[in-house]
Formats: sequence, structure tokens, C-alpha cells
Amino acid sequence: MLSLIPSLIMKIIEPLINWSHNYLVLVALVILITITLIRVSKWIINSYLNSTSDKSKIAPTRYHFLKNAISLLMWVISLAVIIYVVPFLRTYAITVIASAGVFLAILGLAAQQALSNIISGVFIVIFKPFRVGDFITIADKYVGTVEDITLRHTVIVNFENRRIIIPNSIISSETVLNSSIKNEKTCESVEFKISYESDVKLAKNIMREEAEKHPFCIDNRSEKEKNQALEKVEVFLVGFGESAMNLKAKIWCETPYKAFYLHFDLNESIKERFDQEGIGIPYPHRTIVYKEDIQKKNGLQSNSIKPISLYKTV
Repeated sequence: MLSLIPSLIMKIIEPLINWSHNYLVLVALVILITITLIRVSKWIINSYLNSTSDKSKIAPTRYHFLKNAISLLMWVISLAVIIYVVPFLRTYAITVIASAGVFLAILGLAAQQALSNIISGVFIVIFKPFRVGDFITIADKYVGTVEDITLRHTVIVNFENRRIIIPNSIISSETVLNSSIKNEKTCESVEFKISYESDVKLAKNIMREEAEKHPFCIDNRSEKEKNQALEKVEVFLVGFGESAMNLKAKIWCETPYKAFYLHFDLNESIKERFDQEGIGIPYPHRTIVYKEDIQKKNGLQSNSIKPISLYKTV
């Protein structure tokens, strides 16, 4: 079917070729027809997508990619038609084809990265490691929602409403953390360090109470876990540092977006409760010893007053 498109376009513009030798008008007409066909095809796809009852994210992903692929195909056909109808371009194209070996070698080197991006984009659409609308993290560096998957790149919108544009060949070779592919529920961790003099049980209760009060906190326990009297928010003493005990709370949220804001809210509310209840958050203390003081203690003289600093956590 696609092979019939060039012949149909030629039937439309052949009368115009015989009628006029103004090739600029013909080129402009071909470009105008191409733009019109692209917009019509996108309108048809969007109309079909909006009317379909399938609300999954897989369909938008495929149709986004299909629209981009159709646009590319139509522009290639448009270029071929322009070369055919303009005599000097046709002559030049024949010359290029005659030396196709060298031309293809140069084209292959120039388009290597572009072809890699296209192939990677096709693999993304086929294997679906992420879809349009998914909340993903790429290489522990880029975080956001997938807005579009084109032939060349993937567009991600971050929390600052900025677009991160990543070539498909790069994104295919990185580790992708997808928070939406099966279930958007997210278990968020909130960690605090408290001093050894603080009451551990009181600190854990404060973290649990503040987390359960937050409107984004949900109860993700099964009926069996509820019967076993497991807490809605679990708080653990996960380890001991040089000057602090490490506490971690596990809170469930409906979406990654809510988990993002919940984390920062709890940092503030738990800190305020710790201050009210006398739970200490330690910070490092350092003792500075000067070289001159050491020499005086040992009964030595020194012409240098340049100090050195020795750090020790107490």
C-alpha cells in the first residue's frame, strides 16, 4: 500500500508539471501536501485513540511512535518526489546513484547514530520497558514522567516541568527504574539519625504517628498482616553509627508523585516533633590540635607557627 503513495502523488502533480515550469511552486506544493497529509494522519490517529475504550498506556506509546514514523516516511516520499520533478535535482541524483558505493559508505557513517536511535526506539515500543505516562528513573540521574517517544529520542518531564531529552540509543543502554509499569504504589523510606542518649521507642512512635497522619499515607497491609497486628507504618532501628542510631520508616503511597512530597513533609514534621519531645539529632564534634601546642608539650621549640588540624569525632 505504501508503494502506491508516490504514484498517487505523481498523478496529482503531473498536470501541474505540464502546466508550469516554475519548479519553486511545485516544490512548495509538494511540501504543502506533505504537511497536510501528516496533520490529517495525526488527526485520524488521535481521533481513534480518543474514541477507543482501551485506557492502558501501551496504546498511547505505540501511537506516539506511529505518528512520528508516518511523518518521517511522508517526508522521505516528499523528498523523492521533489527530486523526480526538478530536472537538475534528478540529474544530480542519477550521478549520486552511479557512485552509490562511496555515497552509501559516507551515508552509513553519517547516519550511524541516527539509525541506532531509530532501532532503539523500535525496541522500546516492542518490548515496552516504559510507556508514555510512566514515572521512571534513568541511571539514578534523571527522574520524571515519559511524555513522548520519538524515532530519535525519549522526552521526560521532571518535577520542575522541564523536558529531559535523551537519545533512544543511550536510554536503551541504561538501567531504568519504572515505578508505574505494573503498580504505581510506592514504598517510601524516611530515615533519621538520633543520639545514643535518646529514647529509641519514643523516636519510633513519633515517626510512625507523623507518617500515619499524613494524607498521602495508605494502608497496604493484607488481611493476614492486619490479623498479625503488623503496623501500618513500620519503623526499624537499622544500624549504629559513630555518634548516632539510624532509624528508617517505610511508608506506602498511591503514586510516586505523592511519595515524593510525603518524604519532604515528614522530614519537617518529624524534626519538629523530635525537638518538642527532646529527641536529639547528633552532629559531629571535632577537636583541633595545633602543631605548636604539641611541640610545647614535648618541650621543643619551633620557629614555625603554621598549624595542622587533626580531626577526631567524639
